[in-house]
Amino acid sequence: MPSHGIGIISFAHGHVNAYCHQIRTFDDAHLVASWDDDTTRGKQQAEAFGMEFVESAEALVARDDIDAVIIAIETNRHAEMVRLAANAGKHILLQKPMALSLTDCDQIIDDVDRTGVKFSMGYQMRQDPMNRKIRELVQNGTLGKVGVIRRRHCIPVLFHESFHTSWHIDPVKNMGMWMDDASHAADFLLWVMGSPVSVMAEIDNILTNVAPDDTGCAIYRYPNGAMSILLNSSVTWAGENTTEVYGEKGVLIQNHDDSPSMMIKGIPHPIGLKMYLHAEAEKGWQDLGFTLPEGHGARIAAVARPFIDYLNDPSKPHATAREGKACIEMILGAYQSAREGRRIKLPLS
Repeated sequence: MPSHGIGIISFAHGHVNAYCHQIRTFDDAHLVASWDDDTTRGKQQAEAFGMEFVESAEALVARDDIDAVIIAIETNRHAEMVRLAANAGKHILLQKPMALSLTDCDQIIDDVDRTGVKFSMGYQMRQDPMNRKIRELVQNGTLGKVGVIRRRHCIPVLFHESFHTSWHIDPVKNMGMWMDDASHAADFLLWVMGSPVSVMAEIDNILTNVAPDDTGCAIYRYPNGAMSILLNSSVTWAGENTTEVYGEKGVLIQNHDDSPSMMIKGIPHPIGLKMYLHAEAEKGWQDLGFTLPEGHGARIAAVARPFIDYLNDPSKPHATAREGKACIEMILGAYQSAREGRRIKLPLS
């Protein structure tokens, strides 16, 4: 099998470094060149990964030895770089979130459709084995009709002064931390439950005033009446319980599937995913047997392999551009609800 040449458009979003580390271990993909408008950062990372550093994004996508690009530039420039890459015929892995506006989402969808390039969003929750099992058990009816699913996805970054100069807290480049980080959990809920029909939310600064927002909670409703609760905070030191799914036939509880719950050690033999089924009440809680990774970084790095698999075989699962937009509608709808103090119908467009 031929090896895909990979180019990097910006190292602004740190997750791309994990992807690069993984790609260096693959037989069917290799890192070729990178560009970054922060020349110092770009040259440093290019050297670290054995890539050539080029002076412009245009020069990068013009190269014949690059088949696909990973776009990890600031979120407000995603649509710009997707258009550049798509027009050059390069396949695309786009770092989350897709964009900050529905207009930019629509442009990305149009550019991908028009050029026919392969496109995937970089959402690592879809690659985690426990999350895949949750989706399977929800969608195959093991739990019966789901009444409520709650997902907590948190990070502690706004407590760290080193993060206070990051572009992530810039409202122009990233809108807010809810946009940046809650989009992970929104994509998870979309992937498991499908598209919601409404949202009610509160999003605000509660413990800090570093970024436009640090904490938010949204309640989504679905066509069959089910609810999902998304809790996202950028000011959480520790955690454990990550996902709860309550159905008419049983319950799933997932632990240790975000950064705070993986950083804190000391709980012996934590159960990653357990299930209770009413029809098998005599079994009590059933440990579904998942081994936790050493750290949350392993889950981030897991994005790279499925993207290369998708390049090799377009039938492989991937997060599509339209799903990327649906996720952004969930996030923007939550912002609108918090701002206006009312339930917002979805989709927005």
